[in-house]
Amino acid sequence: MKLTKKSHACVRLEKDGRTLVLDPGGFSEEDAALGADAILVTHEHPDHFDEFRLRAAMENNPAARIWTLKSVAEKISSAFPGRVHTVGHGDTFTAAGFEIQVHGELHAVIHPDIPRITNVGFLVDGGKVFHPGDAFTVPGHRVETLMLPVMAPWSKISEVIDYVREVKPQRAYDVHDAYLTDLARPIYDRQIGQLGGSEHLRLTPGDSAEV
Repeated sequence: MKLTKKSHACVRLEKDGRTLVLDPGGFSEEDAALGADAILVTHEHPDHFDEFRLRAAMENNPAARIWTLKSVAEKISSAFPGRVHTVGHGDTFTAAGFEIQVHGELHAVIHPDIPRITNVGFLVDGGKVFHPGDAFTVPGHRVETLMLPVMAPWSKISEVIDYVREVKPQRAYDVHDAYLTDLARPIYDRQIGQLGGSEHLRLTPGDSAEV
């Protein structure tokens, strides 16, 4: 499986000539979802869900489908009848040849005064890749490649390290990194790499790796 990092939280997975895109939000490239056969969206925040990018991808490929939670489906489903599927924790489905399990229900706490919204994570092909969205969801399943939300308004580095320790992936690639400056990245790379207990890696947007 080929994994390509896009800006911020967006990832493209390619296998057997099919393409799956996760979280092509407003911080990602405008063409981040173009060419996708299937799109997964973890939650409604604009850095993960961008209607313009989804519409462009769906119009570009009339066979493309979206799987997401109810709050996002309600915003986009009327434009693409029968092509937007609502999923939640515990669901399993096949999208563009990828086997998907849904884990998690709520976004991480940003502040006690801010109501929590729904958020789901997607486990791909039996643990080849796990993208938790905006939460430290532990799927209770072997994970080879964890897409690690490395910097967010709802987290601190000790929580990121403890999350890697709890999931125990073979490797962790940074996502949710638009908030993190290049000046500060070596601090995160060193501390997560030394303390997380798993191989900690970073891809520049546009770069790919085999997973």
